[in-house]
Amino acid sequence: MKTLNKCLTLIGAPILLATADGCSRNAEKASLASSELAEKSSPQLIDVAEAKRLIAARQVAILDVRTPNEFRTGHLAGATNLDSHDADFETKLQRLDKNQPYLVHCAVGGRSARASATMKRLGFKSVYDLAGGINAWEKAKRRSS
Repeated sequence: MKTLNKCLTLIGAPILLATADGCSRNAEKASLASSELAEKSSPQLIDVAEAKRLIAARQVAILDVRTPNEFRTGHLAGATNLDSHDADFETKLQRLDKNQPYLVHCAVGGRSARASATMKRLGFKSVYDLAGGINAWEKAKRRSS
């Protein structure tokens, strides 16, 4: 420690500041790389228009994470229902193709956000979360009618 203090005294403040600035830039680079990685690994929140585009292009499988009763009252055509409240929900997710892109939705967005995050944690490559859930979908449908 005495050697380090002696060196700092001999080197002087300009070198010390340059070193600190270099560390700061490295920390910024690491932070950017970390946020880019998080963005790639996080579920992507999309609006109704983007969801419709993905569905029309047949680029996603639709996963409805509401209860079976909610699903029976109405759902998106072709959707698969997996109740996010089921004790074995994660086990059921594990059976799905992790390379398949998924559009996940619930009623308003809370359950789908949690389900999408779980899917990404489990290694699903592409997960889209419908902002506002099926309620936003229905609202958009009423506006366009």
